[in-house]
Parts: sequence; structure tokens; C-alpha cells
Amino acid sequence: MATEFSASDERVDDATHVVAVRGEIDIFTAPEFKAHIGAAIDAGHDVVVVDLSGATFIDSSSLGVLISAHRRLGLRGGRLVVACDVPAVLNTFKITGLDTVLELVPSREQALVKPAA
Repeated sequence: MATEFSASDERVDDATHVVAVRGEIDIFTAPEFKAHIGAAIDAGHDVVVVDLSGATFIDSSSLGVLISAHRRLGLRGGRLVVACDVPAVLNTFKITGLDTVLELVPSREQALVKPAA
């Protein structure tokens, strides 16, 4: 069983929403993780930041949630930004090649910086 999982939501502005995760995201906790991200997308937010700075582990089910969110947002011109500085979690992105697909930044602050137009 997963330990110490929690997810919280923060509406930054009309376009931007942050989902912050603590603990393990695995097959047991991925449905709740997906629900938080899905709710942000369904609410019309164009930028969803997933803050994984408190995550200790992610597995393929959580990667699937991120890929799905990335695609959903991309279809409407939005962005999924993953904020993470946890070496073990970053290694999972690198091993799977998703570090070249998803927008990864080291901190929530950097994720919230608006790109130049």
C-alpha cells in the first residue's frame, strides 16, 4: 500500500491551477491524483502546474495521468507544467523519456512564470 499520499489544490488565477502532491503516487493513489488534475482541467484552467516537490515515488500509472493531462490541455492550447526537484522522481521521467515530452521545471515558482508571448 502507498504511504502518506495527499494532494491539494490551489487556484492561482482564472487560467492557472496548482495540484501539489506529497508522498507516493502509485496504482492505489493514481485515481485520486487523476481526479485532482481532471477537476482543474474540467474547470477550464489553461495552465495546470503539478507540484511534485513533495512526492517520494511515482509509477507508470501516475505517468499515464500526466500524459493524459498533457494531451487534454494541449488540444485546447493549454499547458501542463511539472515542478519537481526530487532526484528519484526526476530519474523516472528520464528513464521513460518523458523528460523530453513533458514540461519539467525545478520549482513551483518557475512553473508559475508566464512564457514570453
